[in-house]
Amino acid sequence: MFGILNNKGQKIKGTVVLMPKNVLDFNAITSVGKGGVINTAGNIIGGVTGIVGGVVDTATAFLGRNVSMQLISATKTDANGKGLVGKETFLSKHLPQLPTLGARQDAFSVFFEYDANFGIPGAFYIRNYTQAEFFLVSVTLEDIPNRESVQFICNSWVYNFKSYKKDRIFFTNDTYLPSQTPAPLNHYREEELQTLRGDGTGERKEADRVYDYDIYNDLGNPDGGDALVRPVLGGSSTYPYPRRVRSGRKPTRKDPKSEKPGVIYVPRDENFGHLKSSDFLMYGIKSLSQNVIPLFKSVIFDLNFTPNEFDSFDEVRGLFEGGIKLPTDILSQISPLPALKEIFRTDGEQVLKFPPPHVIKVSKSAWMTDEEFGREMVAGVNPNVIRLLQEFPPKSTLDTTVYGDQNSTITKEHLATNLGDITVEEALNGKKLFLLDYHDAFMPYLERININAKAYATRTILFLKDDGTLKPIAIELSLPHSNGVQYGSESKVFLPADEGVESTIWLLAKAHVIVNDSCYHQLISHWLNTHAVVEPFIIATNRHLSVLHPINKLLFPHFRDTININGLARQSLINAGGIIEQTFLPGPNSVEISSIVYRDWVFTDQALPADLIKRGLAVEDPSSPHGLRLALEDYPYAVDGLEIWDAIKAWVQDYVSLYYPTDEVVQKDTELQTWWKEAVEKGHGDLKDKPWWPKMQTVGDLVQSCSIIIWTASALHAAVNFGQYPYGGYILNRPTLSRRFIPEQGTPEYDEMVKSPQKAYLRTITPKFQTLIDLSVIEILSRHASDEVYLGERNDKFWTSDTRAVQAFQKFGSKLSEIEGKIHGRNKDSSLKNRTGPVELPYTLLLRSSEEGLTFRGIPNSISI
Repeated sequence: MFGILNNKGQKIKGTVVLMPKNVLDFNAITSVGKGGVINTAGNIIGGVTGIVGGVVDTATAFLGRNVSMQLISATKTDANGKGLVGKETFLSKHLPQLPTLGARQDAFSVFFEYDANFGIPGAFYIRNYTQAEFFLVSVTLEDIPNRESVQFICNSWVYNFKSYKKDRIFFTNDTYLPSQTPAPLNHYREEELQTLRGDGTGERKEADRVYDYDIYNDLGNPDGGDALVRPVLGGSSTYPYPRRVRSGRKPTRKDPKSEKPGVIYVPRDENFGHLKSSDFLMYGIKSLSQNVIPLFKSVIFDLNFTPNEFDSFDEVRGLFEGGIKLPTDILSQISPLPALKEIFRTDGEQVLKFPPPHVIKVSKSAWMTDEEFGREMVAGVNPNVIRLLQEFPPKSTLDTTVYGDQNSTITKEHLATNLGDITVEEALNGKKLFLLDYHDAFMPYLERININAKAYATRTILFLKDDGTLKPIAIELSLPHSNGVQYGSESKVFLPADEGVESTIWLLAKAHVIVNDSCYHQLISHWLNTHAVVEPFIIATNRHLSVLHPINKLLFPHFRDTININGLARQSLINAGGIIEQTFLPGPNSVEISSIVYRDWVFTDQALPADLIKRGLAVEDPSSPHGLRLALEDYPYAVDGLEIWDAIKAWVQDYVSLYYPTDEVVQKDTELQTWWKEAVEKGHGDLKDKPWWPKMQTVGDLVQSCSIIIWTASALHAAVNFGQYPYGGYILNRPTLSRRFIPEQGTPEYDEMVKSPQKAYLRTITPKFQTLIDLSVIEILSRHASDEVYLGERNDKFWTSDTRAVQAFQKFGSKLSEIEGKIHGRNKDSSLKNRTGPVELPYTLLLRSSEEGLTFRGIPNSISI
């Protein structure tokens, strides 16, 4: 493929694109001081402009003998069988007018001495002799005899050469299985993987490029007191958990098994810094945790200018329509950064104002209807929990020797009045009854949760009406038995009502269900089932699949930023005393609950078809679209999701078949086999002995596994993430806390409920302070960055030199565009009532493209927020 070279004594011209040290260096931003000013030499916004303007002026810092490069041959070897290394050369000229570069990118020319005895370049070394790191974007070599150009897609931070044990190396955008790698590159390919694996010791430093595994032993802070003690997750059958990137910090004084809080290590290339505006958003969460929450507390509790309770639904809507007036200068302390300036709008006034959530844009009250309650189970932010009711009454799987009888107390008589002319048996046999069951997830924790809250474990039965909508017909609210949970549960069943005090009680019962649903969504559907379970695959990929490997190139876009986001989550969101514990029902038990659920996590069930079949919502049917017949035909998440799933799997099949024509090629791929073995046995080590793991012996195993990883990181995450503010920004619709049980007759709470139903509802759910924090966080999480890369798109035009792969990828993009048109068409079909519902909010979460901001649509390639 390389041709024959006859030229001697010529030069190869190269163009090097890089960016100076982070022009929006968040590490230089400290925190809000007493005076409310961020300490970055004045206003940060003006400061950024100044820094950007100075980039060209500092570009000459890379000239002279400050950055050197050496080509490595892919076709000629030295005496040791390694690819020849060329003569060291330096950047020679700044190219400020090179077109198509972003405002913060700089291009330089470089010239390499070259003759035919060197062969074709396949890699290069680079040395940074300056003290500041820079971001190397790409290198293009031109005028190579018998080959037009060679592309190197780098996208990596390069520190001073003394920071590395081995010189930094970059490979071309060619693709090779290990056995097909040009022999001169074999040594370099393996050496780079060894660097990325590290030796598993020591505390990781900023410049390190090491991917290793650790357990979740850094969520608590035992040295900070008993209130901050949390169990270690992972490494035991009691608390199994996926692994995270190892930081190697020292143990806490009180518990040698726990790691001290501090700087969380993120491999430098996982932290893009100024490349992604989502870093603004994540810095916003960090600022929210460190600065904004204390300010809110001082405003609400110390200044007491606004009570911690909403007094009416109108007051809740006032968050969007008029805002909350704040004391002088509070907002100037909260929002000096662009991320927070966007979240906390003032319109020049001292008013905290949020954008109106989509769920109340058309109707202010439709969220209260039973139809909307049911619709959000299949088209809301948590649409993958509902299942077909296949046995009645519902049964518990909790250990009876520990928890006694936890089976449901819902009877046929409870259901009969809302089934019309059919019996319970006929409804069951006709697949018309569905179950939303959070009983077993919450019951073991209720005694602990209810020290500070008033919550139930819930079961909800829904009936499929003739028009395709779901109506809740019975809600069971359960508490541990008053004599102890070992005696079972004490349960009450509530039925629909639309007038009088019974309608208020029914609304409260639905609120308790939604509190369960909101917490399960945040901890399981969102955090565990996307963020946490994907990280081990990212670690294993970097440790064992070379950048030259086809599967690395396939998966890489779907891993971007995830380790960075997860690290920030461990610092500010899911840590002891963090935002999730402060604002969601389980409090200190939050992440522990997700560990218990992880016991039953099954990798292969993360494929959408398998998930639907497992929940009884689909059966295999070759004559139906996607080979499945849905039990609930108007199920927006499933209908749109199956289109996306099939497109992903078809793309993976097309791509994989280019490199793996037979099962034997899969079996003999040493990098692939080591990658999968380690992802299973170390990354998901607590579940390593489960029989359901694919054996990675066939092309089918590889296609299915990669499809699941891509689906999880892209479409599944989008479906459970970007609807958080559109639905949950209106706290009445998706409360996160419950503070009162259903009032009993004869109590003051009951009398209040009769007299003022709205006040009773508001005293039951999330109060004002926690609402402000909830809305701030989920608005950040629901936004798209300006430079988001969506499914079917690539950041780099030259991501591979294989034109066959490029063509297959273009086919994938075209298919996704076609699916967007279909989704728009379904949303216009008035017969599909679950597509828009009473709130008139079309289901758009699985439209793959989006604009920047809060759009209620868009499937980014990766878990980037």
